[in-house]
Amino acid sequence: MTQSLTIRRPDDWHLHLRDDAMLQAVLPETARHFARAIIMPNLVPPVVTGAQAAAYRDRILANLPEGMSFEPLMTLYLTEDTDARDVAAARDSGLVKAVKLYPAGATTNSASGVQDFDKVRGVLEKMAEIGLPLCVHGEVTDADIDIFDREAVFIDRVLDPIRKATPGLRVVMEHITTANGVDYVKANDTDLGATITAHHLIINRNHILVGGIKPHYYCLPVAKREDHRLALLAAATSGDARFFLGTDSAPHTDPNKESACGCAGCFTATNCMSLVAEMFERENALDKLEGFTSLNGPAFYRLPVNEDTITLTKGAPATYPDKIDTGDGPVTVFDPGFPLHWRVA
Repeated sequence: MTQSLTIRRPDDWHLHLRDDAMLQAVLPETARHFARAIIMPNLVPPVVTGAQAAAYRDRILANLPEGMSFEPLMTLYLTEDTDARDVAAARDSGLVKAVKLYPAGATTNSASGVQDFDKVRGVLEKMAEIGLPLCVHGEVTDADIDIFDREAVFIDRVLDPIRKATPGLRVVMEHITTANGVDYVKANDTDLGATITAHHLIINRNHILVGGIKPHYYCLPVAKREDHRLALLAAATSGDARFFLGTDSAPHTDPNKESACGCAGCFTATNCMSLVAEMFERENALDKLEGFTSLNGPAFYRLPVNEDTITLTKGAPATYPDKIDTGDGPVTVFDPGFPLHWRVA
């Protein structure tokens, strides 16, 4: 049985770092293992211009502990007022690697998102022209659509029409949670990829609700039925280059999670590689781990793979802190509910 595995240093293609005290506390948890990450722009206020993205990048790098190597890959938050020229300039400068689409109200800090997709058509056409990827939070927010159906409806009502109306637009379906999402990616050979989180490989909706509400398993998109989890696991471990790791690691303080209206998000930055390695071993797919975590994402984003490596070893159960202390309050680290025997050496 494999006891040691060396792979190219991984990247995280969907990460929340927040800002200020939270940024300072959680950044080392990612930079310890990951070389680069696509940084989510849903701050308050959101990162909507190239200048704001540059300032946020500088704050991230200013908080990087000495001796750590990490490259933030910046994104812009798409609004109905986004300027296509600013997007193109930010891309041409090398600063911005993608634009993020949040349907208004879909998740944390998404109130500035898009309601009328006709108003962003010009931006999308410019992005297709210059090859800049669109990262989508794939859920509709219509009140009459069940929360467990919002991803599937988004594909039919929003995503597929956008892609048909904008040939050449490169799209990442972020944190897919359904077999519908897996099937849609598989049915499209070009210009489409998808990220899958560590926690969606592990939990289904029963983990959130059975035996009492588990707020630290609540995330958006919400975990679905077990058959959807199995579809995600099969896609991640298949070797298909269209699927790659995006953790959606999303720190919220315990009081904000454990409340009458708790925030959505699972914080997995601390133990993510252990989580993913454990699940890949269960599927007899450790030979596919490097592709999912280190190769497929750079290929989609047209970036070089990392030259340095990490080594994972298997042994006695790894120990991780239950919580990360931050200046804003404690943040609970995701607990898979089973021992993690793989760790980064």
